[in-house]
Amino acid sequence: MSVSLEQLEAFVAAAENGSFSAAARRLRKAQSAVSLLISSLEDDLGIKLFSRATRNPTLTEAGTRLLPEAKLLLDRREHLIGVARSFDEHIETRLVVAIDELYPEPAIGNLFAAFANRFPHVELELLSPHSQAITGMVLEGEADIGVMWREEQLPPELDFVTIGWVPLVMVCGRDHPLAESTVSWEDLKRYRQIMVTKRRDIARRHQVRVAAEVWWVESHWVILQILRQGIGWALIPAHILANSPLAPELATPSLQFDSGTHPVALELVWHKQRPAGPAAKWLREHFVANGNRHGILETRAARL
Repeated sequence: MSVSLEQLEAFVAAAENGSFSAAARRLRKAQSAVSLLISSLEDDLGIKLFSRATRNPTLTEAGTRLLPEAKLLLDRREHLIGVARSFDEHIETRLVVAIDELYPEPAIGNLFAAFANRFPHVELELLSPHSQAITGMVLEGEADIGVMWREEQLPPELDFVTIGWVPLVMVCGRDHPLAESTVSWEDLKRYRQIMVTKRRDIARRHQVRVAAEVWWVESHWVILQILRQGIGWALIPAHILANSPLAPELATPSLQFDSGTHPVALELVWHKQRPAGPAAKWLREHFVANGNRHGILETRAARL
């Protein structure tokens, strides 16, 4: 049994256009050629795809069942052609992007919808490690691009650009002692702090520690559940708090020492020694524009 893509193309065109003559016009072939292709396909498969009992052919039960299979094969042909074209244009076949939770989810959706339209044949893997792990992933080649909060000293092998600022909000449960008061820096030191971290990043855990007593948790979303119970306080990205159903059960006390938010710089990092293809370069250019366009990231002067 031999089935050609040309036969399948004639079958799909006839089914979608309602007649062999309409399929011929769409395919720019003679009607006799389309009829011959479909007849030969029926012979090769050993079944009738169309009933010819009426003026316009109608799909048989077998034709109805096989139509989506034929469409799938034709779609994969287009995919194959697109992947081949990507090689010719030196577009990457695969990218791994590691993004900290600090980067707002709505901005991620908007950015990668545009990426999918621009690079439909690039296989993409999105990872969500904490910032403290992203540096090592980019260094070791486990990620092509990283989005993380600012580190004062990056390894010399990495380059970066500041793409925006995410405000952190001091949050606690409504029954916590700090909930109803104006909080001082000394108050924060006296109560348990809940901090986000990853297990393998023990050496960096103390970079933003304020309190004497600390719990370490791997997810901001889990931290909110803990805060809800009045166990401690935490600095939470404003977009995570705003999108959480727990927000009405949490408090954001006033702070004596500033306006109440602590903007954290987000930086996009990549390895200097690994050449970037068109897809990676596109992502670098659009990360900052995407956040600003949707009013999700604050903009400030970039680090020199």
